[in-house]
Amino acid sequence: MSHRTYRGKLVYLTDGVGEEGREFFTVTVQPDGSRILRAHCEMDNDHLIRDVVYALDGDWQPEECFVRLTIGGKHQGSAVFRFTDTHVTCDALTADDGHLSQSFEVSERVPSFGAHPLCCDTWHSKKGDLVRGESIIGQLRNVALSSPLPNGGSGPSLSFVGVDVVYAGTEEITVPAGTFKTKHMINQSLRDGGTKPPVEIWAYSDDFIPVRGRWELLHQTYELVELSYTDPVAPKDSDAGSSWDRLADFDKTVG
Repeated sequence: MSHRTYRGKLVYLTDGVGEEGREFFTVTVQPDGSRILRAHCEMDNDHLIRDVVYALDGDWQPEECFVRLTIGGKHQGSAVFRFTDTHVTCDALTADDGHLSQSFEVSERVPSFGAHPLCCDTWHSKKGDLVRGESIIGQLRNVALSSPLPNGGSGPSLSFVGVDVVYAGTEEITVPAGTFKTKHMINQSLRDGGTKPPVEIWAYSDDFIPVRGRWELLHQTYELVELSYTDPVAPKDSDAGSSWDRLADFDKTVG
């Protein structure tokens, strides 16, 4: 098969405390650039586990996402989000609100979606970098979120926010996973008048792999400690056919 895959682990480091969480991620990229993120996030101080499966098309536009939250060992909520050129929808089951169905009409597809892994913040930066052109700032309007809380610990349900993505240059930085030449991006949320500290991102390669993040609001730094790549697996030269072929052959013999 011709897809490629990369995997990594980030640690969440709280000032004066050390590691208080971690994020494991796997990204599969198809030849047309479409990709799927599978992320598992653990936030020890909030007793929160987040599982995310998020699909983008080849233009880095959201297609669909599944989010499940566990808080204190109990199911907090789960939801499926879908994105088209005309609508954003959410179908959720949450501890606070029960079954929730949301549908918002939009004039164009939302530019990005925040499901709260650091990988999603990094992909806000990617989309901002794509739209900024010769400008320093890439303006993203109507970015969809699975939760408006800083730790993403509510819902999940739909909300929206504007984000200004500032390009701050290139930097070579060293983290436990190695030394990387990165783009330094600054994501400034416009919620509450843009008064909260921005999320800083250092992203590697055209895939915008998160190498380091910093959010003064939570007094946390995020660092990449593991990164690996899996080469595409060539199909075996076999006359056995596909699973569909084998099923059809079986149906013939039974019929």
